[in-house]
Amino acid sequence: MTRFLVVLDVDSTLIEQEAIELLADEAGAGAEVARITERAMAGELDFAASLAERVALLAGLDEGCCARVADRISLTPGAEQLIAGVHAAGGAAAVVSGGFHELLDPLAARLRLDRHRANRLELDDGRFTGRTAGPVIDAGAKAHALREWAAELDVPMHRTVAVGDGANDLGMMAVAGLSIAFDAKPVVRAAADISLPQRDLSSVLAVLGLRG
Repeated sequence: MTRFLVVLDVDSTLIEQEAIELLADEAGAGAEVARITERAMAGELDFAASLAERVALLAGLDEGCCARVADRISLTPGAEQLIAGVHAAGGAAAVVSGGFHELLDPLAARLRLDRHRANRLELDDGRFTGRTAGPVIDAGAKAHALREWAAELDVPMHRTVAVGDGANDLGMMAVAGLSIAFDAKPVVRAAADISLPQRDLSSVLAVLGLRG
């Protein structure tokens, strides 16, 4: 039986980077994408529209760029300790991302995450088209994923935890039993039950009564 569920955002939460900015660097559009990302995370732009605008700048990149970018992704300090601690206590650890499966899948396998979900980049003849494929993982989709996984794992909603840093995380934070703002934007800190300013994910264990 799964005792509880912890769902984390990925970009700037589970990992130190914004993955789309790393991909944009490959396309020579890093600075432009970073500006759009900042406004979207602060809640100044609609996420789906901002995602479409940013992904359009990736058009023409070869899919091999994902392997190159993966080498530049680093886990946030304490990420592995948090996931291990959750598992040791009988919980499940999951992530839901406005980023991309192409970069998240290897990371999820390495960390042995119980569930993960992200956007997918559309490919044509080995190159990105500048569009996503399938449903967009926006705030509503993140909330849906948390509810869906809790049901699958038979975890009551009051035993779910959402951890995030940007406006796209507000949906899942609103439906979770406990919401944690992690080194977050002001709009997220204002909405969360708890705010953790330091970039150490293992501090979530203390909030959950699993350490210290």
